[in-house]
Amino acid sequence: MLWLRAIVSCVGALVRSRFLLLFSMALLALTSFFITRIILVFNLPELHFSFIDVLLAMLVGLVYDIGFIAYALGLLALYVALVPNRVWQSTFNKIFIHVLVFASIYVLWFIGVAEWLFWDEFGARFNFIAIDYLANKREVFDNIKESYPLGGLLSAMFVFSTIIYLVIRRSVRRSLSFHAPLSTRFQLGSLFLIAPIVIFLCLGQGARQISNNVYVNELGSNGPYQFFAALRNNQIDYGQFYVSLDDKLISKTLKSEVIQPDARFINDDLYSIRREVVNTGPEKRLNIMLIMVESLSGDFMQHFGNEAGLTPNLDKLADNSLFFTQFYSTGTRTDRGLEAVTLSIPPTPGRSIVKRIGKEKNMWSLGNVLRKKGYDARFIYGGRGYFDNMNEFFSGNGYEIVDQSRVANNEIGFENAWGMADEFTFTQAIKQADISYKADRPFFHHIMTTSNHRPYTYPDRRIDIPSGHGRNGAVKYTDWAINNFIERAKYKPWFADTIFVIVADHCARSEGKVRLPLNRYHIPLIIYSPKHIAAAKVDKVASQIDVAPTLLALLGMSYESNFFGKNILTMTPAEERALVGSYQYLGLYQHGKMSILGPKKIVMQQEDALSEDPIVTKPADDDPLLLENIAFYQGASFIYRNKLNAWPVDDALKAKPSTH
Repeated sequence: MLWLRAIVSCVGALVRSRFLLLFSMALLALTSFFITRIILVFNLPELHFSFIDVLLAMLVGLVYDIGFIAYALGLLALYVALVPNRVWQSTFNKIFIHVLVFASIYVLWFIGVAEWLFWDEFGARFNFIAIDYLANKREVFDNIKESYPLGGLLSAMFVFSTIIYLVIRRSVRRSLSFHAPLSTRFQLGSLFLIAPIVIFLCLGQGARQISNNVYVNELGSNGPYQFFAALRNNQIDYGQFYVSLDDKLISKTLKSEVIQPDARFINDDLYSIRREVVNTGPEKRLNIMLIMVESLSGDFMQHFGNEAGLTPNLDKLADNSLFFTQFYSTGTRTDRGLEAVTLSIPPTPGRSIVKRIGKEKNMWSLGNVLRKKGYDARFIYGGRGYFDNMNEFFSGNGYEIVDQSRVANNEIGFENAWGMADEFTFTQAIKQADISYKADRPFFHHIMTTSNHRPYTYPDRRIDIPSGHGRNGAVKYTDWAINNFIERAKYKPWFADTIFVIVADHCARSEGKVRLPLNRYHIPLIIYSPKHIAAAKVDKVASQIDVAPTLLALLGMSYESNFFGKNILTMTPAEERALVGSYQYLGLYQHGKMSILGPKKIVMQQEDALSEDPIVTKPADDDPLLLENIAFYQGASFIYRNKLNAWPVDDALKAKPSTH
């Protein structure tokens, strides 16, 4: 019992000294984090926890709470320990400490509310998405301001902070009244100074991996702690953190995964997937309108069981198009969808290539391939293209840029935090198509919409759901805007020879009980061109990396490829697969099973991966699906790192896009 007596003695010494201030703030923070965690448990569509899950998450969460508090109080502990008694009891210091305590209480309230809003949107504690949001302050602040009663929230937080401050003010005054020699202050202060070092050495990300249920792991985390961990680790080296195999074996496996009968490899170099794709017959120089729709989950469509009537136009269009019913996004963020469709590359761990500043240009892209064929390639975005580094990425990979900043104010009929309403973005696409048509040049427009995003606002009198009344209204408005776009395009001379491609960037919600919930990656893919493409339903399993090869095949084009994707239409049942991933976990879905790679060389497999609660097992070392999964991601990491998918310099110089 000596250790218990020592703890009691230590606590007693703390509360009888100026360190009562830190002790009180630590207890206050622990209480705040505990309440936040309880609120998050009940802030899900349905409870995914047992009592044991919640208890375990609370205990592990307490460890992370203490870890964050230890870091947060380190500098203050140094100040408390070193300030002389005379200064400690000065009027200036007393004012400073009282203001600091009130500000800390307010910050704790702010963090709690922010975590609740983030959890409601993403089903997770703060992570790299929060970092990305802070990097785009204007859009995020405007979005919050338009989505929530910001003034009311801030005022309520101020009132509650004042109440709590008045409750603990006596303890603060008491701590400011204590005298102590420097030696005593140093001994007590060393406890607060040593704690962050111990936490840094002993507490890693692995401690929160307590369950196969992702919600439990997230609940057992601490939001601010995770925020700074993500800030430190937003790019992940594949070779260091993931299972790797012999390069020759992986190279051979990868080549076998990407090859199709109409292609041959140009060389036998290690990991080189550069190949010549030969399509017989005449090449069609058809225009392409590739519409990437924000957050268009498959389950919004009636074709996939939704009876709310949110997508009547898309459902009708699907019946008159090539409609892909088992198609998946590669990630859970817009930049991942853009990366996959543009570069046809699997989602390598860490940040998307779109946002790897300085390493996101001069790559083998769909835009570069079509520009070499004589196309005008444009990226048309309803928002401001500096968001997520989109302008730099697209202009560096063969596209002209048309974003909100390049549109005259009188052409923007409606906008919110994220940009122009979709109908006005489509107006810009029509305007640019007319320019290319008059110049007798085919065009490829990659259009990114914005309206299906909180605050879910759009022009009045378009649909029967009032603006700003939630996701359903935004989905239905986007459906209306796409139909309006196509109807307007029908009066244009270029319409008959244009392919319209409609695909989502990702689903509206991506969280699930398991690492990679495949049903949260299911999105529609519709390819419409009544004069040139017969309507058909395609039930083959594929993902966004397959869009570029499929489009080029529909155009009958022969070209050199560095794409990881395949032409979906000629895939055999054995070739069908979908590559999906999150920030850290990398998956390959095939024949009902999902192989998953994780950091710290984790491997796992989800049986019956499309179910709501798939069984998680550990695959055998020689499992063929595991080998193929490693081949895709180890290969993608090697190819990206060694620039094997770089666009030839001569071609880049000949056709450098403008950004008028």
